[in-house]
Amino acid sequence: MPPTHPDQDQATRNGTTAPVRERHNKIQQLVRAKGFVSIEQLAAHFEVTPQTIRRDINLLSREGAIHRYHGGAGLPPSTENVAYTQRKVLCLKEKEQIARMVAAHIPDHASLFINIGTTTEEIAKLLCGHERLRVITNSLNVASILAGNENFEIIVAGGLVRPRDGGIVGPLTIDFIQQFRVDFGIIGISGVDLDGTLLDFDYREVRAARAIIDNSRKVFLAADHTKFGRNAMVRLGSISEIDALFTDRQPTESLVEVLNAGAVELHVAGPSTPLENGNNSFG
Repeated sequence: MPPTHPDQDQATRNGTTAPVRERHNKIQQLVRAKGFVSIEQLAAHFEVTPQTIRRDINLLSREGAIHRYHGGAGLPPSTENVAYTQRKVLCLKEKEQIARMVAAHIPDHASLFINIGTTTEEIAKLLCGHERLRVITNSLNVASILAGNENFEIIVAGGLVRPRDGGIVGPLTIDFIQQFRVDFGIIGISGVDLDGTLLDFDYREVRAARAIIDNSRKVFLAADHTKFGRNAMVRLGSISEIDALFTDRQPTESLVEVLNAGAVELHVAGPSTPLENGNNSFG
């Protein structure tokens, strides 16, 4: 029976301390390595109470990082994403920090693609203070956010609208995107494998993101830390194909090696990442 550590239990409830984050990262590593780990095994391994581990598993499961099963934790399903309403509130503070960094790297008078996602929606909110942007998007939510700036030109791709998140997908979407060549492509992703493979759940959404990558002069990937090592069944490409990764925590050493090999810029948000105006050029 592992010893009780009240301070660690409290830290787990708060979910803010470095030791708790480290334990969460190690739980994910164990689950990826073994496929399934019981609550008892995890409690003994980390020398905390089963109640602490249950709270850890519940939190990581809500984030989509692992899947909660009876008696333990396993890999999340690779065929189904977390519900949009749930993703809207997960890691919201982290997504806002990432959005500030991305927006600060977009100059005024630029042309952009922006794809579907809760992180790209946060980026759209912060781009509203820019001047004279031209934006092509396959997200009704992104278009609605940006439409608040009368100086923007917003172009919405045609195709099939997904009711669950306002995303637009399908062959018409691909054909439409391929008509343009823009300065910046801003994309989100559902998962980044440890070898740098970009993964998502809907092959139609992946095809749209692929078209954005292929028709952008620079590609920015916005992904919070829960996407690293996360399963999804459809391959988009390699992280080495993008120009810059914007995230909220330092990626694993193996992923950093892939970024370095591909000359991909890494931008990691700090706790006080400033909100900047859109007057900067990427460089």
